[in-house]
Amino acid sequence: MLRAGERPSYMLSMAIVLWIAAGGALGSALRHFINVSAGRLFGTEIPWGTVIVNILGSFAMGVLITLMALKWSTSQETRAFLTTGILGGFTTFSAFSLDFATLIERRAFDLAATYAVASVALSLLAIFAGLWLTRALLQ
Repeated sequence: MLRAGERPSYMLSMAIVLWIAAGGALGSALRHFINVSAGRLFGTEIPWGTVIVNILGSFAMGVLITLMALKWSTSQETRAFLTTGILGGFTTFSAFSLDFATLIERRAFDLAATYAVASVALSLLAIFAGLWLTRALLQ
């Protein structure tokens, strides 16, 4: 039961939304910097920037989640700024990786496999559907 003036836990406060937005801006700018730098260093035949960002983002998510759970006493705003904000702007692959790891740690192996295959396969199908639909509409 909520006390007077309390918000339900599912409602975001404006402060959290602003922290997420600020973190997202930083993460997105960092992703762009890495993509451009990787293109200059390694060429653009393979999207090395995306590979680097996905690996770094997933590693950083693992480090941050562990530190926030075991060592740091962080506010909801700080957690949102670092994970949903910075890392979400940097790469959503880190969120995918965290969700997958959470299912594995819960020993929900079938769900984890379904989640991974569905996420990758359906996302790839969706991009091709979006390409096809948009091209068809523009012709």
